[in-house]
Amino acid sequence: MNPRDVNLLPQPRSIETTGALITPTDEEPRVARDSTLPPDGYELRIGANGAITIISADDAGEFYGRATLAQLRSFGDLPVVVIRDWPDLAVRGVMIDCSRDKVPTLDTLHDLIDRLASWKVNHVELYCEHTFAYSNHEEVWRDASPFTAQQIRDLDVFCRARHIDLVPNQNCLGHMRRWLRHDRYRPLALAPPEGELPREPPTTIDPANPGSLALIRELLAELLLNFTSGKVNVGLDEPWELPDGRFDDYIMWLRTLRDLPELDGREMLVWGDILAGRPERLAQIPDGVTTCEWGYEDWHPFDERAAAYAAADKPFWVAPGTSSWCSILGRVTNMRGTCISAAQAAIAHGGSGFLNTDWGDLGHLQYLPISDPGLAFGAAVSWCLESNRELDLGAALSAHAYDDPTGELAAGLLALGDVHRAITPQVPNISALVAHGFWPQLQLGRGFTKGFDSRELDSVEEILTDANARINRSQPRRADGALIKDELRNGSALVGILTRDARARLLVDGTLGQVDLPARDALAGGLAPVIAEHRRLWLARNRPGGLDDSLAWLEHLLSCYETGETPSNWGAWT
Repeated sequence: MNPRDVNLLPQPRSIETTGALITPTDEEPRVARDSTLPPDGYELRIGANGAITIISADDAGEFYGRATLAQLRSFGDLPVVVIRDWPDLAVRGVMIDCSRDKVPTLDTLHDLIDRLASWKVNHVELYCEHTFAYSNHEEVWRDASPFTAQQIRDLDVFCRARHIDLVPNQNCLGHMRRWLRHDRYRPLALAPPEGELPREPPTTIDPANPGSLALIRELLAELLLNFTSGKVNVGLDEPWELPDGRFDDYIMWLRTLRDLPELDGREMLVWGDILAGRPERLAQIPDGVTTCEWGYEDWHPFDERAAAYAAADKPFWVAPGTSSWCSILGRVTNMRGTCISAAQAAIAHGGSGFLNTDWGDLGHLQYLPISDPGLAFGAAVSWCLESNRELDLGAALSAHAYDDPTGELAAGLLALGDVHRAITPQVPNISALVAHGFWPQLQLGRGFTKGFDSRELDSVEEILTDANARINRSQPRRADGALIKDELRNGSALVGILTRDARARLLVDGTLGQVDLPARDALAGGLAPVIAEHRRLWLARNRPGGLDDSLAWLEHLLSCYETGETPSNWGAWT
């Protein structure tokens, strides 16, 4: 057996195998500690006589050694092997968007966290803007099906048993739209810069308003009681109403939060966009703050930014993403490039963490399996970049995510994840193939969709057809295997409708309003059952709060098909 033939996720940094296989027994492995191994490290030995030994640096290393053994056992016969393994990065994290608009059920989270732990992820954040049930703020979370304090405490225990640090996350500057839409909080809103139209509702609290600090202190005091983590993520990204000229206000707010007694003893995480690309600003970051440098394209300058943090002697993590959001079916090639670039920069310049983000912008229309390639690949390259850079992601997902002996589910999923590459327009942070679904008022072939060619849509439809055939042939043995197949089929059906929509627009002037009624009726007829299925699939994994907000994107598109009218003010990025 060639070491390259050992299918593990992540692939270990060192595998020595004789090529022999043995029949496994139920005998427990012998366990020992070796303090010379790096933290989280382990050595797994499977002898020709069937004896199994796990030598580890610590409890986490033993857990990861057992996880590797479990993956090997899933194939039946065990290889005679010695695996030596430890992580490149101390923190290997995942951030799950629970605010735009999905709040997963606890069953969904338990299943996902078990899977992440088996891939050696050790840090999870639930991104929250308004989805924690704060005692005195029911009007904000009433319709969101929020997490309760007891649910978070129980989840914290669940994570700790799997060597995962469940880290509190509450945005504390921008992304406060769900708060500022209410009259009670509106006085805290920061006015837009002079000459700019106000956002409705506003998105940023005024850091100079004493009421803003009082609110944030109250929220953090109540939230942090439910977590055992020594970290907290306070966000501070994208404060759209705070102009660049008010950077002093940003730094004042950052330092004020860092000095809060509610945060004593905790490492404070913040996003890096206000600091990014401005090395002169880095010296002003206070001690006790770790900056998470986010970037979601494979050309993001992670190396340059990481070098700047290192030169300023400021702790930093890298934060790439799954590239699932605003795509419906994913952007797999971009995800791989972004994750590799991020891990490479962190390793080269002394970053200690990798926070893989999975956002839900514009209605969270992608289903959970669309994020699986990014979650798996991010886990792999943050554990050991060099042994996972060329990871056979299809084989890894088939074995360690879907238990699908046919390999067809992962193959279909990965094909769907690159279908957007069949068209010429390629733009950041969204699939141009589906942009007119989010914004029906777009004129295809203009602006960022320039180069859209109807002839390329033939390739799109061929890829969708072939991928669906593979999904139909697949045989996932996971308990939710049938649900996964339904999710992929419905996502594919939606992209198929948008492909036909694009073809109809390109026959006229690129606008939906010029498409004739019979063609629009056909699009509406196809979309209606997709909307009904979206509701069913959402409720299979997620709480009902946020569903109506998600459906609004599809229902608006349906209305546009039915009327031919496409309001120009639709679709604020949220």
